[in-house]
Amino acid sequence: MNVLWLQSAGCGGCTMSLLCAENPNVFDTLGDAGIRFLWHPSFSLETGAEARRILESVEAGETPLDVLCVEGSIVTGPRGTGKYHMLAGTGRSMLDWVQSLAPKARHVVAVGSCAAFGGITAAGGNPAGALGLQWDGTLEGGALPGAFRSASGLPVINVAGCPTHPAWVTETLLLLAGEAMGEGDLDPFRRPRFYADHLVHHGCTKNEFYEYKASARSLSEMGCMMEHLGCVGTQAVGDCNIRPWNGEGSCTRGGYPCIACTSPEFEEPNHPFTETPTIAGIPVGLPSDMPKAWFMALASLSKAATPKRIDVNAHSDRIRVAPTLRVKRK
Repeated sequence: MNVLWLQSAGCGGCTMSLLCAENPNVFDTLGDAGIRFLWHPSFSLETGAEARRILESVEAGETPLDVLCVEGSIVTGPRGTGKYHMLAGTGRSMLDWVQSLAPKARHVVAVGSCAAFGGITAAGGNPAGALGLQWDGTLEGGALPGAFRSASGLPVINVAGCPTHPAWVTETLLLLAGEAMGEGDLDPFRRPRFYADHLVHHGCTKNEFYEYKASARSLSEMGCMMEHLGCVGTQAVGDCNIRPWNGEGSCTRGGYPCIACTSPEFEEPNHPFTETPTIAGIPVGLPSDMPKAWFMALASLSKAATPKRIDVNAHSDRIRVAPTLRVKRK
């Protein structure tokens, strides 16, 4: 399976994340499945005229293109020309290249939230006109029309995340290589359901604190960050805490709140990332499947039943009170 990878407007963080794949690494994982890169701006040896020949060969239909991967948002400014972002040495905008190559690909994959929805590069008034491949934030229709379907009949597959998890990318490519991904395997925002059917809350190491609503008040504390510090892990999709980065890392495990980076328009939540907006002291963002009245009733009961160990540790940067040891007597 041939993969052509283009890097558009973004930081390159999804490629950096992909290179952090371990046991096995990304090259062994994909290579063993017969997946090879026709060209990747960071991985490949070809530059300049050699890289241009690869692009031209794919565009002319001389080289089959199984998967077009695009990392970073597509810049459309000024005035829809895309000339704010020219693909160096080609005299053509990245917008033009993507619109030309996408119909020739069997599959099109947006790698990261910038490529999927516009992401960070679309924030702050978006003077560059940055948008996703097939979505502009929550609206369908981006650099490619909402009705676009690749040669396989699938829409653009949005492997969203900022950065995206390396296993989300490799698993998507492996499923495509095995013809094992259909439209039913994508959620309404076209994210692969193997990770989008999970919440970041699943597997969070702070779940005991969440259950008792023992809340941290600053980023250095161990407690749940939902009530005061803006964590939206109970609403955000992703299996980040089920299969953490390199086997042990995630945002919440590092003491930072989940900011729903797999979601469209996460970049502008209308409040600081580390603050929880409230109305009459009630968090605006509650768990996605729970009615507000139920949550408030359970929260009141939970707070009243909070063990001292959990309350003390929630407001500390380390474990101060260890669990009580129960010794069974014969």
